[in-house]
Amino acid sequence: MSPEKAFTKEQKEAMVAAIQKAEKDTSGEIRVHIENRSKIEVLDRAADVFAELKMHKTALRNGVLIYVALLDHKLAILGDAGINSKVPTGFWDSIKTNMVEKFKQGAITEGICEAVITAGEQLKAYFPYQEDDVNELPDDISFSN
Repeated sequence: MSPEKAFTKEQKEAMVAAIQKAEKDTSGEIRVHIENRSKIEVLDRAADVFAELKMHKTALRNGVLIYVALLDHKLAILGDAGINSKVPTGFWDSIKTNMVEKFKQGAITEGICEAVITAGEQLKAYFPYQEDDVNELPDDISFSN
């Protein structure tokens, strides 16, 4: 089954809504990418996806990628240099831990949505929305096989 078919329309809409809510008060950009398997080490694959999605092109280097390999039971969260220089040590790991707990309960969509909202809170704290901000990346989730 393709990873996109693993989620209902409502679940996909909930994830997009979480991204929109998280980005509402920040200049930061959040993307979610889901695929079945990571053929390479999960952080390396997440870095590849980060580049493919042009997450590094944000003006303030404040993009965040939440990457999930469903069938491999792996995930990674990557923040660009701007946000990584601001968040406390271990911040991304704490989000990952919460996601894993939700995933173990079968609440994958909820785990992703909570991770997006938590990342958005940090982005808002360090990169608040400015009147001239432009949404640089699409507010959506992406899938690949």
